[in-house]
Amino acid sequence: MVRPVVLLDPHPRRAGSIFDPGQMRRLHALAEVVTEDIDGRLPAALVEAALPRISALLGQTDLPAERIARAPQLRAVINVEGNFLPNVDAGACAARGIDVLSVAPVFAVPVAEMALGLALDLARGITAGDRAMREGKEAYGRFGCAGSVLLSRATIGLVGFGNLARALRRLLEGFRPEILVHDPWLPASAIADEGCRACGLDELLGASDVVFLLAGATRDNPGFIDARALAGMRDGAILVLASRAAIVCRLARCSRTGGNPRRISARSSRTRSPMSWKAAGMPPARCDDNSICERRTGSSAGTGSCGKTS
Repeated sequence: MVRPVVLLDPHPRRAGSIFDPGQMRRLHALAEVVTEDIDGRLPAALVEAALPRISALLGQTDLPAERIARAPQLRAVINVEGNFLPNVDAGACAARGIDVLSVAPVFAVPVAEMALGLALDLARGITAGDRAMREGKEAYGRFGCAGSVLLSRATIGLVGFGNLARALRRLLEGFRPEILVHDPWLPASAIADEGCRACGLDELLGASDVVFLLAGATRDNPGFIDARALAGMRDGAILVLASRAAIVCRLARCSRTGGNPRRISARSSRTRSPMSWKAAGMPPARCDDNSICERRTGSSAGTGSCGKTS
C-alpha cells in the first residue's frame, strides 16, 4: 500500500511546538512527511517539487489556483495557526472537493478559560495583590479591595462571535451577565439564539463593564480597534485581548487611550500573546503593576487537563 504524502509547512510555528515526539512518530508512520526544520516558510522549490504527490498540507502555504491545479492528489489543507490567511484559493479548493480545515475549534475552550482568568484577575486585582505582597506593600480591608469589581451580573461585550467567543459565552453563564456581541458577519437572529444581543461596536464598547476582543484577523479589519474606539469605553472597564494583535491599531497600543486614567485596556506583544493591563494615562510596560502578561499558554490544555472537551 502506498503511503500518503503530507507537506508540513507550520510557519509561523515550528513542528516541535505542534507535535510532541510521540505524535511526530505517529505522523511519520501514517504518511511520508515532506518538510524542513527551519524558521520561516518552506522554500518554494521544495513546495513545487512536492505538489504533484501530496495528499494533505499542514500549514499556511500559499495556494493560488495555479498551485492547486499542480496538486492532483490534494484532498485536505489543514491550517495549524487557527487564523486563516487570505492566501488559499477557497473557490478552487471547493471546486476540487478539497477540504480546508482549521485547528481553531481545538483552541477555543483552553483560550476561553485563559481569557476568563485574565478578566477575573483584573477584576479582583489578583496579580497586582501578589506583586504587592512580594514587595511588602500589601493593603488589607477596604484598602485592599479598592478598585475591585464583580463579573456577576456585569454587562460583557464580545467583539467577534466565532468558536472562541461561543466557548467563552458558555463559561460566563454562571455569572448571569448581559452579553453584547459585535460581529458584522452574523445576523442578529443567530446571536440572539445564543442568548446574546447584537449591537454596533461603539455601543458595545460604551456600555460594557468587560470587553473581550475575540475577532479573527482578516485583510479587511487590521487595526479596527483604534484609539477612538478605546476612548469610547466606560471608565474603569476591563478589556482582554484574547485573539490577534493585528485587530488593535498600533497607535492605540502605543499612545493614550483617552478618557479616565483608571481605564482598563489591553495590549499585545511581539508573540501576539493575549494580554491585559490597566492603563494609567499611557499604556504601561510589560511588567507594570496593573498588567497581566500571558505567554500564550491558553491555546493548549496540556496533558494535565482535569476534564474532557466535547
